Amino acid sequence: MTKTELLAELSVINAARVNRLRVANLVLESNENFEPLLEIVFDVNNKTSIKAAWILEFVCKEKMLWLSKHLVYFTKNISKVHYGSAVRPIAKVLEMLITEHYKNNTLNKIGTENIKRIIETTLDWMISKHKIAVKVYSMQTLYYLGLKESWIHCELKEILVQNIPKESIGYQTRARKIIKLIT
Repeated sequence: MTKTELLAELSVINAARVNRLRVANLVLESNENFEPLLEIVFDVNNKTSIKAAWILEFVCKEKMLWLSKHLVYFTKNISKVHYGSAVRPIAKVLEMLITEHYKNNTLNKIGTENIKRIIETTLDWMISKHKIAVKVYSMQTLYYLGLKESWIHCELKEILVQNIPKESIGYQTRARKIIKLIT
């Protein structure tokens, strides 16, 4: 599937799960479809990037290995994503990536520079105006990364304690859970 063909598919879908799954399945037909998807995701001033980010989340649930081959490009661009509806699936992909690598004891395979960019971006999302899902995914990502780098837990705990009174019940619940795990 070419980038043009993928853009055409994305242009006709809405947020309905059935539509997102249909396009994700088209991408999953070949790993050659993954790079054009990433290019569209990171065309951040084009609103189609939002739809592409939705698809990326579904594709990464099935084929996280495909992302691993593009980690440098991915991590160099995640901080540029600015539409809230695109940030959420990117945060989810990061959570899935870090969780998988942590559980398999393979965080070192992500690479120091990639991890640094993930930390910077997720910390930024934690202190910026984003919806709860982005912050919850980010705090989980940072929790796992903090098991390898203790300073992350210090920063994360400070952010969580500071924001608990200002955030939603869902945020408060997850933040308390993370704080309990950290201490």
